[in-house]
This record gives sequence, C-alpha cells and structure tokens, in this order.
Amino acid sequence: MTFSSNAQMMPAQAMNVNQEWQVHPSVLSKTKRLIDISGALLGLTVTTILAVPIALIMQLDSPGPVLYSQLRCGLNGKPFRIWKFRSMVVGADKKQHLVKNQAKGHIFKNEKDPRITRFGSFLRRTSLDEFPQFWNVLKGDMSLVGTRPPTLEEVSRYEKHHFQRLQVKPGLTGEWQVKGRSSIIDFEEIVRMDLDYQQQWSRLYDLYLIFQTIKVVLARKGAY
Repeated sequence: MTFSSNAQMMPAQAMNVNQEWQVHPSVLSKTKRLIDISGALLGLTVTTILAVPIALIMQLDSPGPVLYSQLRCGLNGKPFRIWKFRSMVVGADKKQHLVKNQAKGHIFKNEKDPRITRFGSFLRRTSLDEFPQFWNVLKGDMSLVGTRPPTLEEVSRYEKHHFQRLQVKPGLTGEWQVKGRSSIIDFEEIVRMDLDYQQQWSRLYDLYLIFQTIKVVLARKGAY
C-alpha cells in the first residue's frame, strides 16, 4: 500500500497550550480501555480483509495512495496522526480553498465536495473510510466512542469554552455520528453534543452509542 499524509502542523503557541486540563473519568476507566482494545482488534481484522478489494477499486477509480493521514488534536490537545482510506483526489488538502464551506464555525463541510471521488463517496456513506482508525484506537490515541477529532487548524481558532471538548479522547463515533453525522453543519452544535457526552458518559452509554452507530451506518443516514 502507498500512503498520503498532511504533515503541516500549526505553531504550538497558536493552540493555547496553557489550558488547565481536567481528568475526565472516561480517561481513567480500565473497562473502557478494554472495550477499546477488543473492538479495535475486531475492527482491524475486518479492515485487513477489506483492504485489498478497497485498494484495487480505488486504483481503478482514482489512482494514488490507499491511505490518507492527517494531524488531529487528541486528549488534552495532544497532536496525533489519524488514518483513513483515501476518499478524495490526491492533493485534496491544497484544493480546499477552491471549495465553498457550507458549515458554520470551525469545521469544513460541503455536501457536493468535488474533491471526493466516486468510490470515495461510497466509502464515506458506508463509513468504510474510517476503518483504519481502529489502529488509532488500538494505540490509545482514540477511543471507540468519544468526541469528534479536530484538526490543529480548528483548535488554533478555538474560543475558551471549546477546549473542554478535548478533555476526553476523540472517538471513532460519538453523539454527532448517532444524531446526524455529516448533516450537522454547525460547529457549536457539535461542541454541545461533545459536552453532553462528557456529562452523560458511562460504560453502558458507550455501548449504547456503539450499537446506535451500527444502525445509523447500515441505514446510510446523514453521511456524505
């Protein structure tokens, strides 16, 4: 397999690294970590099986790297490299300024983003593009359930109340996946959902969100 990455990092001083971080109970939960490891191993098994046919179809549709990586902010704002199956044309990051942002706030979304390939659109609707992130979960950078992982550029523009969402690990899924996925275009709504998750968190609530995510993904609701 070949790889594509976005190595650009925002200056550390732009991230407001002087935030006073609090330890959320989910970060200390051994049960949550055990669920993460078990789910990640199962997910990586499925990812390995799917990787070859995905790679072959991708090369027929849009030749280039199979995997895409980007720096994101994790727990307490710590940068980590997230992995996905590539769903856009090669060099899509450099073309973002050519696409209109339909979202409100510190996120970027466009329902008909021309950078998304035909096969990439399928990968996104089925969430198959996210499967390599099981590796991030296994490493401990992410959790199966958490908050939406922001880019470094997004965090560099955060206001004070936004930083609380970084007090838990980012997740493969979360409130935003279950309640709207890509159809949620207001950043403040995502923040509210992330903070609601922190307040409601429990091991059983994580399992509930996992099963709800499976239902939403199978129904292909809200993704583009």
